[in-house]
Amino acid sequence: MSARVRIAVVGTGYWGVNHVRAFSRLAAAELVAICDPDPAALARAAQLAPAATQIASFDELLADRRVEAVVLATPAVAHAAQACAALAAGKHVFVEKPMALTPADARAVASAAASSGKTLMVGHLMLYHPGYIRLRELVRGGEIGEVYYLYALRVNLGRLRKDENALWSFAPHDLSMILDLVGALPVSVAARGESYLQPGIEDVVFLNLAFPDRKMAQVQLSWLDPRKERRLTVVGSRKMVELDDVHPTEKLRIYDKGYDRPPAFTQYAEYLTVRHGDIHIPRLEAGEPLDLECRHFLECCATGQPPRTGVQAGADVVEVLDLAQKSLTAGGAPMTLQRA
Repeated sequence: MSARVRIAVVGTGYWGVNHVRAFSRLAAAELVAICDPDPAALARAAQLAPAATQIASFDELLADRRVEAVVLATPAVAHAAQACAALAAGKHVFVEKPMALTPADARAVASAAASSGKTLMVGHLMLYHPGYIRLRELVRGGEIGEVYYLYALRVNLGRLRKDENALWSFAPHDLSMILDLVGALPVSVAARGESYLQPGIEDVVFLNLAFPDRKMAQVQLSWLDPRKERRLTVVGSRKMVELDDVHPTEKLRIYDKGYDRPPAFTQYAEYLTVRHGDIHIPRLEAGEPLDLECRHFLECCATGQPPRTGVQAGADVVEVLDLAQKSLTAGGAPMTLQRA
């Protein structure tokens, strides 16, 4: 490994160009190449990284011995095959979410990563958000008590997708956080959705998860909504926390609210008393999530440490997405996770 990680970004379109911008600014990276079959996309990215070699062919990029690590910001349908090919070529891989479109392909990526000995990191961006990191500390440290349930809202009047529905486009963000906070896979997954704008592509999806210990999670997803909202709420036995990614200043709110149960009357609901405490808005560490995510990838490449969002985290999200899609196709019928 060189002093700086020599990196290439594959896919320089709508989201990939942000990776070009991020890695071109990091001192620990040398952005040696950008790759996209679209000349216009390459030209736009080249304005941000004029020193990077412009390559149209993915196979040609993999043959470039200068490249030590690749970022796959390509369409999701290509993620698994490209990740396996890059690992086989001896490259570290940062693959955008979702890591694959089927559990079988996710397992193939996991096997390829294990055989290669290289870093495989999945782009679950929200797990690098300073607000989420603080939320995770609150949950792990027990400050909010036992987690009862969670619900997420990710809606907007946004860009139409033609190659994926709202479930596959949006849900990986919220599922990555929910699975990480709960620390378990759900036992049951149900999803309902409708295609109002394009036949066969659900632009509105309601997703419900049931976990082994009575924890529940609900996720609402849509690019057909009057408001832009990206919120995750966690309700615990002691406190409640809201992560609001859209709010300009108050990204995290901690509510000291709930029901208190006197020790002498633990069996009687009529003795519960409502507690209305303060709302605390903590100061968060500065940092753009994408920048923090890219820095973490470079550190993992250089040191060999396991990434925070590694192959198992990526595979778990794909497993739940697959069940949700099956439920969606079956009109909302609950799907049970079959554990090996």
